[in-house]
This record gives sequence, structure tokens and C-alpha cells, in this order.
Amino acid sequence: MPDLYLPLPHPAPDASPLPLHSRHKKSHKIVLNASPRSSLQYHRTDNPFHTMSTSTPATTVQVYLNFEGRCEEAIEFYRGALGAEVEMMMRFKDAPADGQCAEGDGNKVMHSSFRIGGTTVMASDCHNAGNAAFQGFSLSLSVPSEAEANRLFAALSDGGKVEMPIAKTFFSPCFGVVADKFGVSWMVGVHPERV
Repeated sequence: MPDLYLPLPHPAPDASPLPLHSRHKKSHKIVLNASPRSSLQYHRTDNPFHTMSTSTPATTVQVYLNFEGRCEEAIEFYRGALGAEVEMMMRFKDAPADGQCAEGDGNKVMHSSFRIGGTTVMASDCHNAGNAAFQGFSLSLSVPSEAEANRLFAALSDGGKVEMPIAKTFFSPCFGVVADKFGVSWMVGVHPERV
């Protein structure tokens, strides 16, 4: 399961006690007991980010994007820009005869999944309303090198809008934010632990 990176203040592991916690000074971890079957772990590092991972592999959170009529176009774009690999695609015409499909929408995507690196992204055309609005979130694309970050950022920028030009920052040697031509926001960069 991939780690989630949280920008926590460096003193967090040594701060005053948190509820439901136990301290492991030798390993520099705080283990937050979320339930009897899982726990969240904050691993102390030498950069301004701390790593959070969960020990319950059966629980996952996946992105599901609704492109409102442009799903197949988006998947093709991500195949070219990011090397996405389509795992499955189901069209509305593949649903049972009593399925809810408006006339003329049979070839639209009812459900799909594709992989970008080690992550599965799901997508559909949903109601095929033609006005997808991706607001309040970004997809974070973490890569091992500055060259790869620059290449992927340029590919995602094609027809999109650069929100923060890719450059060196205090937390990464290479980081930028772009909304692709479908309006999906991407944070692209080299994570500090990978350099």
C-alpha cells in the first residue's frame, strides 16, 4: 500500500501527547490506534514531510473521476501523457436492457479503470451532462527524477492550464501544479524522500 505524505510540523512526534497514542522513542514513531484491526503510523523523517501508512491492506481509497461525456477521450490522453494502462472499460450499451441509459449514450463509458504507475484510477461518463467540474482536490503524481517530473508536467500541460510552474521549492527539487485539458488538477514532483 502506498504511503500518504502529510506536511506536518517537524516537532509533531515530540509534541504533547495525542489521544489514543503510544510513543516509540527508539523508532521515532507515533502509533495512533484507529481501531483494533488497524493503526496509523507517523514515521519521523529528516524532511518537512512525515509519512503516514495504514497497516490494514484490505482498506483502500481510490479516485473515481466523472468526465460527463469525455471519459474515453480522457483515458486516451492519459495513455499518451502518463503511460496509463486500461484495465477494464464497460459501456452503457453493455448493461442489461433495463439499465438506465439515455438514447444515444450507449457508447459512453459506464465504468472504467486504468493504472498510472502503481495506482488504479476509476472513471466514467456518469450522466453525460458535458460539464465535468473537478474542484477542491488534486491528484499527486510523485516521480523518481526531475527529468521525469518535467516530462510528465509538460505532457499534462498540453491544452491545460499551469497553476504553478514546475520549479525547485523548499520541499522538493522539482514541483508544479497543472490543470489538464479536462480540468483535473495534478501536483507533479519529486518527493523529498526520493532524492
